[in-house]
Amino acid sequence: MIYAYIFVMAGVTYLIRMLPLTLIQKKISNSYIRSFLYYIPYACLTAMTFPALLYATQSPVLAGFAVAVLLALKKQSLVTVALFSCVAVFVAERIMEIV
Repeated sequence: MIYAYIFVMAGVTYLIRMLPLTLIQKKISNSYIRSFLYYIPYACLTAMTFPALLYATQSPVLAGFAVAVLLALKKQSLVTVALFSCVAVFVAERIMEIV
């Protein structure tokens, strides 16, 4: 039975990604829809990352979040923001262990 669940989930995931590519053939000219679609990856990334920032460590350290916001406002790349945020959380956790 578990294989049926896996196949159904795979089919649904495939359809969600395949249908827009096949049904929408021409370029989207509506500026509102284009701007909406432009921000979807950022919104999804934020929705997946923000809870991890709060609950991935032993205590809700916001050092990584502060570093990420600061570097993002300075227009740094995503890899740079992620790496420095991880380092900030690591250092903050080590400091909290000592104190």
